Amino acid sequence: MPESLLAPLPYEAWEPTKTTLHLWCQVVGKLRLRYTPHRNHWWNVTLHLTPHGLSTLRLRDGDTFFEIELDLIGRAAILRSNRRATSSFPLEDGLSVAAFYRRIIDLLHEIGVDPHLLAKPYGVPMTTPFAQDDEHRTYDPAMARRWFEVTTWTADVFEQFAAGFAGKQSPAHLFWHSFDLAMARFNGRRAPERPEANIVEREAYSHEVIAFGFWPGDANVPAPTYYTYTAPEPPALAAQPLAPDGAAWVPSGSGHLGTLAYDVVRTAADPKATLTAFLRAGYDAGTRTAGWDVEALASRFSLTSHARG
Repeated sequence: MPESLLAPLPYEAWEPTKTTLHLWCQVVGKLRLRYTPHRNHWWNVTLHLTPHGLSTLRLRDGDTFFEIELDLIGRAAILRSNRRATSSFPLEDGLSVAAFYRRIIDLLHEIGVDPHLLAKPYGVPMTTPFAQDDEHRTYDPAMARRWFEVTTWTADVFEQFAAGFAGKQSPAHLFWHSFDLAMARFNGRRAPERPEANIVEREAYSHEVIAFGFWPGDANVPAPTYYTYTAPEPPALAAQPLAPDGAAWVPSGSGHLGTLAYDVVRTAADPKATLTAFLRAGYDAGTRTAGWDVEALASRFSLTSHARG
């Protein structure tokens, strides 16, 4: 998507669609949690961007391999497996979370998969079990596609930024509990134990990390926003400079988030350079205050010195 076509994503205009899509992703995400081996920092549970939408990638139940994709361009939920031809149903306005959940389960039954899930939302204000949620049913496919195109563009900038790092680093993937695209860098040092944290947080923050992300807004921050943080948060992190103009540190829980409004990026003369400047500033702030060995973690790979395949 050309950077000049980065579209407005006003929170109020698409919040009902966002909430419905978020809960659909939670249904699919619970399946990814159930049918993948654990990976450190919960990387096995995330959803991944495809050219058309969001995918679980390959899941396994015994000898059955399957994948679920939410095709936001073709407007369909798609099940692919090694057991039968591809099955699908349309994603459309009026499709409640309960109806979505039933149709996904029906498709899985057709390939011999009988999922046993904790089938209710996680990490969100909504608490109604999926099978009973007839309230959330608003879906504007044009707004969902707009969010997807912005998120795809963002993931590409994240991945290009990732090329400069040689340490352990996640892909740019979608965490369905919070509905944010995220990428994380680690220096290899184990973080102090946090006995007060729950099992999810203890595993997510088992090692020192500098993270970056994009979320489409919520009731607390009703605007799409880029963010960065360092955990454990070092002293003086929030005193470090951020770039570009408009980026700022804001309190979040017991620490701080570096934030930059999507609209600042969208309306910039060079959106990619603007977002990259924010990512670099967040990384520099974290490495400087947490004492990371930046030189040791820098990639020395250069396409100019290698054949292009």
